[in-house]
Amino acid sequence: MSLKIDNDDDEIMAEINMTPLIDVMLVLLIIFMVTSSISVNSGLDIDLPQVKAAGEGKAETAVIISLTANNQVLVQGEEVELSMLQEKISLALKKEETTLVILEGDKTSKLGNAVDIIDLAKAAGASKFAIAAESK
Repeated sequence: MSLKIDNDDDEIMAEINMTPLIDVMLVLLIIFMVTSSISVNSGLDIDLPQVKAAGEGKAETAVIISLTANNQVLVQGEEVELSMLQEKISLALKKEETTLVILEGDKTSKLGNAVDIIDLAKAAGASKFAIAAESK
C-alpha cells in the first residue's frame, strides 16, 4: 500500500502582476499629455519665413491662426471657412482666456489674406498679435 499526499502548495504561480505595469503606463500617458499641450506648434506643414533676430517672448497662452500655401485658414488646427472665421476666433479667445493671436503663415501665402485675418481677429476681441517665424 502506498500513500499519496496531495499537496497543492508547491505549485508555481505563473500569473503576471499587472498593477505596476498599469501604473507605469498611466504615468507615461500623463507625461505625454502635459508635454503635448505645452507645444506651440500646430503640426501643420507650413513653411515659415526666416528672420535673423528672433524676438524673445514670455510663454503665454495664445490662439494660433494658420494660413497655408493654398490659402486655407485654420484656427487652433481646425480648418475654418472665412464666413465663420471671426466667430471661431472669438470662441478660441474665450476658451484660452487670452487676447494674444499668433499668425503663422506660409511664406508663399498672400499678404492680403493675412491682413484680413488680423482684421477679423481684432473684431473678435484680440488685442495682441504676433507673427510666427523661424530663426536662421
